[in-house]
Amino acid sequence: MKYLIPLLLALACVPLLSPPDYFIHLGVTVLLTAVAGTGWAMMGRYGLVSFGHGAFLGIGAYTMALLWNMAGLTPWIGIPIAVALAALVGVMLGYPCFRLKVVGHYFALVTLAAGEIVRILITALRDYTGGSLGMTPDRVPPEQGLLAMQFDKAGFWWLALLAWAGGLLAWWLLDRSMASKALAAISEDEDAAASIGIRVTREKLRVTLISTALAALAGTLMAQYRMYLNPESLAGLGISLQIVFGAIAGGMYAPLGPTVGAIITIGLEEVLRIAFGTEFTGGAPFIYGILLVLFMIYLPRGIVGIVERKRRSAAAPLGLPAVAK
Repeated sequence: MKYLIPLLLALACVPLLSPPDYFIHLGVTVLLTAVAGTGWAMMGRYGLVSFGHGAFLGIGAYTMALLWNMAGLTPWIGIPIAVALAALVGVMLGYPCFRLKVVGHYFALVTLAAGEIVRILITALRDYTGGSLGMTPDRVPPEQGLLAMQFDKAGFWWLALLAWAGGLLAWWLLDRSMASKALAAISEDEDAAASIGIRVTREKLRVTLISTALAALAGTLMAQYRMYLNPESLAGLGISLQIVFGAIAGGMYAPLGPTVGAIITIGLEEVLRIAFGTEFTGGAPFIYGILLVLFMIYLPRGIVGIVERKRRSAAAPLGLPAVAK
């Protein structure tokens, strides 16, 4: 992580160079997608594969927006509340699964169902959420923009950059804690881990809480940046699949893997939008699904994982194999 501070400083200077608004827009979208992907990878790398992380984006985004529209609560306060609620839902979902040892593809199916339940619930509560038509946070005059977290793209660039750095810091702290060793042992054999004193349920709930909180944070900032919420783009299967694909394609075992994956997914989405417009609606999730299968078969460690493995091989003493991590 020694490269993180110089990278952050370089990225923080980008808006000062007055790049095109479209470039800033893509950068903000990539950074926020990377935050959600980093959260997912913190679970996925230990075998806790979730196909419902879009639900936590939706819970965070809609909670914040409803607190603002209905109670006038500034997003600066609404976001922590929304993140805490999403994390609580994640823990409530995870606890019975972990206690009953629901693992592997069964756990993935549970999270998939949870994601669809949240999407359907948001659609059903159309009197409050706008249903499938979506909703828009109430706008304020420019002089109140800071209070309402409604400012220009440069401001959101720095805010997204801060959230991205927070996600990488959470990754770094987990990776260097004893919890990481415990989760690695649990992913290998739960019973063996429990037999040596590891509290399996507690460790799984801890990483689930962090993961869902990061997803919710990304959802709140996405909604506030776009100033529009829609259940398909913030809580549906499509966004969940996008998060999973990005984390796996980039490399869920490396801190910058989900960021590389976010660049790939957002780049693919933009290419399809420019090339086909509305003629290929739903094409991106279809392509994500195909590429996800290919990456899982041929590049399970993702792009960053392969690069790091080659770098370690090149740095290894002549005649000695590099140690795979």
